[in-house]
Amino acid sequence: MDRYAVIGQPISHSKSPVIHALFAKQTNQSLSYESIEVAPAALAEQLKIFHAEGLRGCNVTLPHKQAVAKLCETVSERAQLAGAVNTLVRTDTGWAGDNTDGEGFVNDLARLGIVVRGRRVLVLGAGGATRGILGPLLGARPSQLVVSNRNPWKPEELAEAFKAHGTIVPRTHLALKGDRYDVIVNATSAGHAGGLPMLPGRLLAEGGDCYDLSYGAANQPFCRWARSQQAARSADGLGMLVEQAASSYERWRGVRPATAPVLAELRGQMGSDGPCEPVGAHQPVYHHHIELPPQD
Repeated sequence: MDRYAVIGQPISHSKSPVIHALFAKQTNQSLSYESIEVAPAALAEQLKIFHAEGLRGCNVTLPHKQAVAKLCETVSERAQLAGAVNTLVRTDTGWAGDNTDGEGFVNDLARLGIVVRGRRVLVLGAGGATRGILGPLLGARPSQLVVSNRNPWKPEELAEAFKAHGTIVPRTHLALKGDRYDVIVNATSAGHAGGLPMLPGRLLAEGGDCYDLSYGAANQPFCRWARSQQAARSADGLGMLVEQAASSYERWRGVRPATAPVLAELRGQMGSDGPCEPVGAHQPVYHHHIELPPQD
């Protein structure tokens, strides 16, 4: 039986084993998938052990997504652009690195019917999560793509890094005052602490959509803000989690599973039919396998 795993520290919260077990059942494939906690100091040696043991592939989550890229034989162009690897594919002598986060993001937008092409898009936050989605976002041809952060330095760095792929307008959060956007994406970690960045008044255009890369309890502050902005649609990132996993599965197994039934199953396990549901204090915060670093 082919073996796969997700590695990170911590890792007990990971939904990946459930997701890939559902994918395997759906596609009638026999495989095993486990979560394995790996300390940063042990990463290089552990990858050698995994290869010797015959693992066919791995998903990679915090805090290893940047470090693991340096340990791959090859790294895909989109992983280089994202500055991180979330998918490892076995080669004869090592590992090939890829990043499916951005693909998962735009696939989920398409599933939801959220159109980017020709619209004004704002991304809140300028950390690793933002970097992972910028390439596909630019490829979707928005009329304007603004990246805002508490300070201006990181958005300016991202604008420079991605200039060959399209134009990014850097902003501070406060400099957004008076602007209107058709799509607003929250890529900050503020929701994990129960908050939001300080934002100036109304930012969402009439009929605009909101999307949060976080889900579960971490999505609720942004969800409430989106409601206050009268968003036409407000989505969390659980669909992105499933979509990026499907892209990894396709890399490994050569078949793309249907994501809708798997997403429905996860929603059921979380006790809600969709995002923006009231979340009690007893419910955990669900984290993406993309990096959501603190703002700076």
